[in-house]
Amino acid sequence: MSILDQPTDTVAIIGGGPAGLATARALKTVGLPFVLFEKHRDVGGIWDRENAGSPMYRSAHFISSRTMSGHEGYPMPDSFPDYPSNGQILTYIRDFAADFGLYDHIRLNTPVDRVTKDGDGWVVQSSAEGEPRSERFRWLVCASGTNWHPNRPAIKGEETFTGEIVHSVAYDGSDSLKGQRVLVVGAGNSGVDIACDAAFAADAAYTSMRRGYHFVPKHIFGQPADVFGSKSSWMPMWLTQIVFGVLLRQLNGDLTRLGLQKPDHKIFESHPIMNTQVLHYLQHGDLIAKPDLDRLEGEDAVFSDGSRAAIDLVILATGYNWTLPYLDDGLFEWKNNRPQTFLKIFNPDQPSLFVNGYIETNSGAYKLFDEMGLLIAQTIAAQARDPAKARQIQATIEGPEPNLGGKVAYVESARHTGYTNVTAYTKAMKAMRDQLGWPDPSAFYEAAPKAAPSPAQGIASEAA
Repeated sequence: MSILDQPTDTVAIIGGGPAGLATARALKTVGLPFVLFEKHRDVGGIWDRENAGSPMYRSAHFISSRTMSGHEGYPMPDSFPDYPSNGQILTYIRDFAADFGLYDHIRLNTPVDRVTKDGDGWVVQSSAEGEPRSERFRWLVCASGTNWHPNRPAIKGEETFTGEIVHSVAYDGSDSLKGQRVLVVGAGNSGVDIACDAAFAADAAYTSMRRGYHFVPKHIFGQPADVFGSKSSWMPMWLTQIVFGVLLRQLNGDLTRLGLQKPDHKIFESHPIMNTQVLHYLQHGDLIAKPDLDRLEGEDAVFSDGSRAAIDLVILATGYNWTLPYLDDGLFEWKNNRPQTFLKIFNPDQPSLFVNGYIETNSGAYKLFDEMGLLIAQTIAAQARDPAKARQIQATIEGPEPNLGGKVAYVESARHTGYTNVTAYTKAMKAMRDQLGWPDPSAFYEAAPKAAPSPAQGIASEAA
């Protein structure tokens, strides 16, 4: 298998989801050639339910609002509801790729099998229609996403369980729940969504949570919760926690009355659960709250308080392992399945290697992907054209990293390892831009021209 040389200034991007496309737009705007590899037949990442391995289910909606979630300079359409559906998000992503002329740089149906370091570049081994191909690139951006490899914990007694156990990645919709007694394990946003589907469709529905959580309504005083919250961004975090803690107690009351555990942490010290329906179903008895699952025994689930329930189907909404399966493990330091990087982007030991999208935060992510893509593009441009600036950048990313937690004492869990507060993160990225004399994203992306409609746009719309 021969190596086909790319021009020495070419960038490889792996992944055609929002993070990869945001990086592609930034690279195009600074005038750097790139190739984006996408394993599926179209872009969209996890938002395409037909993409093998996607965790998306029919009832899934955005948990951040349309208002706060669009790409920089490319807002979501006014015709979208406050919280768009997965199909609407997929259409938006593909329109973004088409409007900025990114399809011309994308290789669809081309999975990346392996990437190896080769001197000061990278050899990307891919395959399209069964034909292997190796190419050398100067830079590599990993944007292949975090929700593809299910975290499937072992459960005591599962070998004796008479029902079925599946991870939520296999869940598609409520039709599969009819006539069943369903237990959903896990209280992430997917877990509570699926629990609501079960409350509506199943014969009996239970949700098992390891700890108590704060439930944030999707609307507060008639506004999307993140729009309402943005108006308090001037407050210090300790005051924000007090104000929102009082507000949630007024709106939701004491949730222990519904069988939920009392939270062992302050609001915003864990990833927010944005769901209004789950409290509705708990209040009406269509969903029963249970503590941590202790074991399975015959047809029963047995919980940490000694209670039990007869169950036909256990759905494990237990998250995903972050991984870069095409890279050697030694290229990044990992901690609790999280790659350790500077500003969630840079690898100080590998200046030509970047990640975008490997971040867990408390806000809409697409504008963050734009900012991350901007820093990546300008760093690559400096390495290609301005050695002195490149040395200045390298000195920055080898230095101490700013606190990205926003003075919040996050709960101790693998998920919250390196958890990022959006205010602290955007402040840190702005500080780096200011230090290097780079423009803010709004000014940068004003220069990004839209493309004329192309055949790819028609294909994208039809596929959506």
